[in-house]
Amino acid sequence: MNPKNQLLVTLLTTALTMSAQKPMTAPAGGKQISDELIGIFFEDISSSADGGLYAELVQNGSFEFNTSERDGWGAGTAWRFQRPGHSAGYMVPQYANPLNENNPTYMRLHIERVGHYYDFNGWTGVGLQNDGFDGIRLKKGEKYNFSMFARNVKGDAKKVRVVLTTSGGFGRSNALAETELEVSATNWQKFEAQLTPTEDASNASLQILALVTGEMDVDMVSLMPEDTYKGHGLRKDLAQALADLHPKFMRFPGGCVVHGGGDGFWDTYRWKTTVGPREQRRGIKNTWGYHQSMGLGYYEYFQFCEDVGMQPLPILPCGVSCQGVNGGWSMRDQAQDWVPMSEMDEWVDEALDLIEWANGAPTTKWGRIRAEAGHPEPFNLKYLGLGNEERISPEFIERFKYIYDRVTKAHPEIVIVGTAGPGSHPGNRDFEAGWKLAEEIGLPILDEHYYEQRQYFLTSRQYDNYPRDRKTKVYLGEYAAKDKKLIDALAEGLYLLHVERNGDVVAMTSYAPLFARKNATNWNPDLIYFDNERPFLTCSYYVQQMFGQSAGQYYYGDCVSIADKTNLQEQSVVLNVKTRKLFVKICNASADTKKASVNLSKFKSMKAVATLTTISGNENDENNYEQQPIEPVTESVKVGKKFDVELRPFSIVMYTIDL
Repeated sequence: MNPKNQLLVTLLTTALTMSAQKPMTAPAGGKQISDELIGIFFEDISSSADGGLYAELVQNGSFEFNTSERDGWGAGTAWRFQRPGHSAGYMVPQYANPLNENNPTYMRLHIERVGHYYDFNGWTGVGLQNDGFDGIRLKKGEKYNFSMFARNVKGDAKKVRVVLTTSGGFGRSNALAETELEVSATNWQKFEAQLTPTEDASNASLQILALVTGEMDVDMVSLMPEDTYKGHGLRKDLAQALADLHPKFMRFPGGCVVHGGGDGFWDTYRWKTTVGPREQRRGIKNTWGYHQSMGLGYYEYFQFCEDVGMQPLPILPCGVSCQGVNGGWSMRDQAQDWVPMSEMDEWVDEALDLIEWANGAPTTKWGRIRAEAGHPEPFNLKYLGLGNEERISPEFIERFKYIYDRVTKAHPEIVIVGTAGPGSHPGNRDFEAGWKLAEEIGLPILDEHYYEQRQYFLTSRQYDNYPRDRKTKVYLGEYAAKDKKLIDALAEGLYLLHVERNGDVVAMTSYAPLFARKNATNWNPDLIYFDNERPFLTCSYYVQQMFGQSAGQYYYGDCVSIADKTNLQEQSVVLNVKTRKLFVKICNASADTKKASVNLSKFKSMKAVATLTTISGNENDENNYEQQPIEPVTESVKVGKKFDVELRPFSIVMYTIDL
């Protein structure tokens, strides 16, 4: 092509692209709403982190499991002692001269005899085997990064065989990948190797076998797939499932996990112990009865938010415990502990230092720690949550106001999210006290939580009656219908259409819980179930995805009319002036076919072809491990300024129209 013509084509293409991206002016009649309505809430419940989103394949790699976390647990939990080839020896936990004080337990191998009789593959030695989380899943030809810390305690330098293996019949072991290391130093050293399996495996194991007599210490054993989400250590398919929701923010790390849950302050989640090198992070008991390694820590949370393009919303404790301590949920007034006011500055510093870590220059104390971890640029933290579901007692109010005043004075640019306690419905004691406090101090956002039977979401319209002159906006941070059938997802869809209509009052929402691992589920229902092979996406997931795809800044309530409308039908029209897209959503949660008329005359220069997304099925359809009957169906359809829609029973549809 002639260079001048090529230049003309380039300029024309650029002009058209810029024109398409230029924000449009919203037609009259729209209500301005939040365009951050749909986010996600991650809590380490039901093994969502270790054995889930965090891609680590070794369980208890730091040997820190203990009986305070679960009866019968210990340093050797998830490990098996191996001595093939008629070798002899033993293993024993040790605590003297650990790798670091945050991870004081390690395993000592005593190698008494290295056998001279080989098994079917010529194996011998004394060592450890880890089966991961219900087995280790491996893919042929992909790379897996092994690491451990070790030191030679007694005897000659230790040759160590590291092998990925599957078990066959009659004691056979089939090596899929292996390497050999030498441990000679008497101080802790880190060893790394890359293993590439020759076969797929769904139930593999990792073995570490010492081949020389004497004693050797082992700690912080890790096996990570090289292929993780954007190379940042998260399991790729689970992370992608979250990204596909198009969330605008992520709330983390909880939930009741934030403030120690059932045991008091000693195992409260402290973000500072989760941002350094992995071997220096302090694992703690999880509120839901297992161990948190903190391999998925604040650095990874913030990095994931950046990778997906969503705002981080970290939640910090504010000196008051969860009222669920020691069965407190069953007590009439609920148990609640609090730190003395003389100690509250520690919890204030927790918040101020987090802001500096996230947003500070690399020359600041905490900004430097972020930079040294590999992220010199600030994370641009905008939101910070203080507290989670605490009873709004006088002690809570005193401590919340103390930390809120100091954080907002130091950082007025940070938007603080407070809590309305559990069961956030009008008339609830904590709800009323939480809103009274919010209005008194001018809190920007208040976090409401409620889990209800589907009937509530089908018929309630809680936000229609909220005062429009309140400065405090609503964050519906935890909610779900208490089942996972299609009708429950449609009930949530109806409620989200109601939320869009009230998007001037409600600023953010997030379904909860997010993840649940098969055979390790603490709570039902959940948005995404998973095993080692794949995620299983619920009906509610697809409804959340539809709303995540249709964010906008303006709501129009007069463009769709539904014949014979009841509480089981809702509609919304949302305009995104930035992307110049119009979203028409209509839900029919009844057993009857319904007809709707759409009038989009106020919108100019509509494209004639739209994308229609439909979620429909039988009322009691459910996506589970055995079957996935519900998935969105997408097709191209012609639309005009006016058109009619026939709504199937138990369905929700969305038209995506370019303007």
